Amino acid sequence: MLTKKITPCLLFSGQAKEAAEYYVSIFKKSKITHSTAWTTSFNIEGQDFVALDGPKTPFTWAVSFYITCKTQKEIDYYSAKLRAGGGEQQPCGWVKDKFGLSWQITPEMMPKLLAAKDKEKVGRLMEAMMEMKKLDIAKLKRAFAGKGK
Repeated sequence: MLTKKITPCLLFSGQAKEAAEYYVSIFKKSKITHSTAWTTSFNIEGQDFVALDGPKTPFTWAVSFYITCKTQKEIDYYSAKLRAGGGEQQPCGWVKDKFGLSWQITPEMMPKLLAAKDKEKVGRLMEAMMEMKKLDIAKLKRAFAGKGK
């Protein structure tokens, strides 16, 4: 049963349960919470979702889910898992999964660094990030510090 006031509802063409099971298999703190013939509710890290079977409607990158990662190992894990089965690594740490849903896989340090008052450091950080597909924490830190690539 859904308990949140607002819950993302994702429309899949005959693949709602498959998609929910796929996402639950990737995230450690996740579970299917309810399933019917047309909908599957699931929870990832405390966030409720509904997967709904309906007409084929493609996802766009205008809506994405932001995954905060503490380590490079986490970034590598989520990037690989979400690309599995036909997904695609996108620029700047984004991944489009096999269902076409977009995910931003981002080091937890990024918001703090991007908010720094030193615009040169932020500029170097942004430039480095724009050259990457999967984000590399060590390279981002070096760029921010002005220590090359």
